[in-house]
Amino acid sequence: MIVKTKFWQEPKQIIKTRIGVLLVVMLVIGIFFRFYNLDRKVYWHDEIYTSLRISGYTKQELTQEIFNGSVIGIEDLQKFQRPNREKNLIDTINSLAIEEPQHPPLYYAIARWWVEIFGYSVKTMRILPALISLLAFPCVYWLCWELFRTPLVGWVAIALIAISPFHVLYAQEARQFSLWAVTILLSSAALLRAMRLKTKPSWRIYGVTLALGFYTFPLTGMVAIAHGIYLWVIEGFRLSKTVASYLLASLAGLIAFLPWIVFIINNFTVVKISTEWNQKDIAKSLLLQWFGWQTSQIFIDLGDMPKQMMNLAMIIILTIIGYSIYFLVWRNTQKIWLSLLSMILVNLLPLILPDLIFGGQRSIVIRYLTPMVLGIQLAVAHLIATQIFGTISWSRKIGKAITILLMTGGIVSCAVSSQANNWNVKKNHHDATQIAQIINQTQRPLLMSTNNEVNIGEILSIGYLLNPKTKFQLVIEPNFPQIPDGVTDIFLFNPSQGWREKLEKDFNYKVDRVNPGELDLWKLTK
Repeated sequence: MIVKTKFWQEPKQIIKTRIGVLLVVMLVIGIFFRFYNLDRKVYWHDEIYTSLRISGYTKQELTQEIFNGSVIGIEDLQKFQRPNREKNLIDTINSLAIEEPQHPPLYYAIARWWVEIFGYSVKTMRILPALISLLAFPCVYWLCWELFRTPLVGWVAIALIAISPFHVLYAQEARQFSLWAVTILLSSAALLRAMRLKTKPSWRIYGVTLALGFYTFPLTGMVAIAHGIYLWVIEGFRLSKTVASYLLASLAGLIAFLPWIVFIINNFTVVKISTEWNQKDIAKSLLLQWFGWQTSQIFIDLGDMPKQMMNLAMIIILTIIGYSIYFLVWRNTQKIWLSLLSMILVNLLPLILPDLIFGGQRSIVIRYLTPMVLGIQLAVAHLIATQIFGTISWSRKIGKAITILLMTGGIVSCAVSSQANNWNVKKNHHDATQIAQIINQTQRPLLMSTNNEVNIGEILSIGYLLNPKTKFQLVIEPNFPQIPDGVTDIFLFNPSQGWREKLEKDFNYKVDRVNPGELDLWKLTK
């Protein structure tokens, strides 16, 4: 007997199959770009400090040992970039607690263990966050299932995160931000599960995921607050049993983090000094423009483009984001849309409002806005998944157009950045690649510098790009070393004006800038 299929069933099934294949292809492409050309981009300033921490040395120890005027080689710098027998895991944790307590130790402990097993190199250091980033895929699917109860939204969210230039770039950075994205998704999904099951084990799991988030990055506190606001509203602003369970679980996670909170409090002056850079005021119009650019680069990031093109891309992407949030609220119950809206706003407002009122640039550091990024991507994933199978023809066309734009934009962005030596999230204060190229063209170069706050990380970063023949003389300003014999070219990196004037006046040297106006690299001659 032949069973006739209704005319609309076959096309819809074909569409589902095609969409499924497309999403799987996006996932494969996203995984590929996470591991492709891992060591091509410069090992930049922040990553240098990751390696310094896993070595177990402090910045103070590094300064005392190599900024003493002695002639040293690249291998002497590398001592402070990898684990060694002189230092152990306790030293790694201690260096963070003393000098960078705003960076909890979970990722750094994992990274040290990883390097001890697989050896140290730029590629090895970046394979770890790339592997960790893959955990975001099951976590985002779980969160979407708890939230929407439909697999399609989860698969679209996986595809968007897979080819998002934001996630790919941070997956290739030896820092904790890919792990933070995983813990945000994990704790958010665990919260919804605990609210659904209402069992003690489920709330314990939520408390553990929250503690993991705290030990990854302190701004997890904003995620916990967003969870609390969401739950408080859903429960009708009353102290229900569910709210009480949330408070106990959150308190347990906070108590687990208490030992590190003590380090943050005791070394708060260090934290304040380390974060002063993001409190420097910029024009409000420029702040908002940069925020718009950074937000649009969640989906499309082609690097340095003409300003007009960047503004056009920003307008298109922000329009899609705005419509996605409107559509989310319009088409869903409060229990669904409030979860994502609280994730977005509770992370964004505490950063952008102080910038607008008191001045600063906290809100344009996109890695600090990872919860907002994830909330936006889930809202867009919901829009695409709903529109593609909508009953109205024009809504399906909108869904397809947005899908094509974001998928194509993401792939092209990842392809372009994979060929670059640098990118906006990996920019040193100086162009390390160009500086290294100039120095490498000489026969027996000597690079001199001082212990300027910026110079320490920059010198080690440049060291990864220099030929082994390069020698270094590093001093604590205003000291000046005895220049050794046998060097053909003497370069100064980022010298202060006072140091340059001292060289010219007291030591009768001539100091000329290399490539005037572009690099802070100077040539020293008699």
